[in-house]
Amino acid sequence: MTMPDLHLGLIGDNIARSRSPLLHRLAGEQNGMTVQYDRLIPRDLGQEFNAVFDQCPGHGFRGINVTYPYKERAAAKVTVDDPWVRASGAVNTVLFDADGPKGFNTDYTGFVAAYRATRIDVPGISCLIGTGGVGRALAFGLVALKATEIRLVDRAMAKAEALADDLRAVAGDTRIAAFADATEAARGAQGLLNGTPVGMVGYDGTPLAADAMQGADWAFDAVYTPVDTQFLKDATARGLDIISGYELFFWQGVHAWEHFSGGKPLDRIALRQALEVAQ
Repeated sequence: MTMPDLHLGLIGDNIARSRSPLLHRLAGEQNGMTVQYDRLIPRDLGQEFNAVFDQCPGHGFRGINVTYPYKERAAAKVTVDDPWVRASGAVNTVLFDADGPKGFNTDYTGFVAAYRATRIDVPGISCLIGTGGVGRALAFGLVALKATEIRLVDRAMAKAEALADDLRAVAGDTRIAAFADATEAARGAQGLLNGTPVGMVGYDGTPLAADAMQGADWAFDAVYTPVDTQFLKDATARGLDIISGYELFFWQGVHAWEHFSGGKPLDRIALRQALEVAQ
């Protein structure tokens, strides 16, 4: 059997429709490389996350992406050089090196890139719903983008407060507050962000009532399967500027490829077009 030039994977619970395998195979084709990208679902493999993760180096994986709900667990198993990623406590990209696994967060860098590609204004007052793995990455991205205020929303207030404490260590002039109620946090906010899985295939619904969006300027949804979530439909109906989860998917994938491939070149325009054709 012919070995791939690059063996990659994705660990997560709800990834049957993930397009990450396609993105990285197309990136490989641009460089004349054969990329094998496997979906690794712990439940389907009959194993816990730790066992699946620990077996990857022995199975020839150069690296993996990590998605819901394992990003915080992955962060505890890797060495992280970037102080902001280390402070975020969440990792979505891992390289298996001879001296151990190295962790990165391309959700964080991908969100910043997606925002800057779409909007000129700074984020202003931002209401972020969800403080798990992707929520933590978005929160640190908002600090990097110099949001004036970040309102963190989680039904588990202890999680929101823990993230608030982590953010205050790097937030500078950005105000940080924690809320249990999304409607209250959204009042007067310019930006509305969904960092929960609500709206994803298998997690129907929306994290914020449509009426609570009135007066906001922009909305972002980390969910990209489907792209047209109820959250974004409601935001569009109220005239908000939209940044879809597809933009996060694209940019985090581009940045992950840089890590996986050791910086091999990538024609981003051609990659985006190839992904659209393959839809």
